[in-house]
Amino acid sequence: MTREEWQAFVLEGTRTGKLATVRADSTPHVVPVWVVLDGDDVIFNAGDTTAKVRAIRHQPHVALLFDDEQPPFSFVLIRGTATLSDDLDEVRKWATRIGGRYMGDDRAEEFGARNGVPGELVVRVTPTKVIAQADISD
Repeated sequence: MTREEWQAFVLEGTRTGKLATVRADSTPHVVPVWVVLDGDDVIFNAGDTTAKVRAIRHQPHVALLFDDEQPPFSFVLIRGTATLSDDLDEVRKWATRIGGRYMGDDRAEEFGARNGVPGELVVRVTPTKVIAQADISD
């Protein structure tokens, strides 16, 4: 896939990302996340005390997988480095955009208010490698 194609694939409908991290005890952790893009960067919100944030603090190298589970099957795998921000203006801005994507524009402000609060963070994953393949079973 081209850059434009993998970005469109990631943003299609309400497709979730599967975030893979490594915990401090070296065990893997995978969790679904709601995302938006900022250029090539993947943005999501997370609570400050969640397992994913603790893992990112321990090891900021992460992977995100987006897949289409229907034939002919496609996927985008993004490897990158995650950074965390607790700037409330940023948290609210991204929580609103993410809420609008997954819950609809009419509920964006509601989700921004709910998730754009102290204790919530913006996680920004800057890609170091993108592997994107379409129509695998064709």
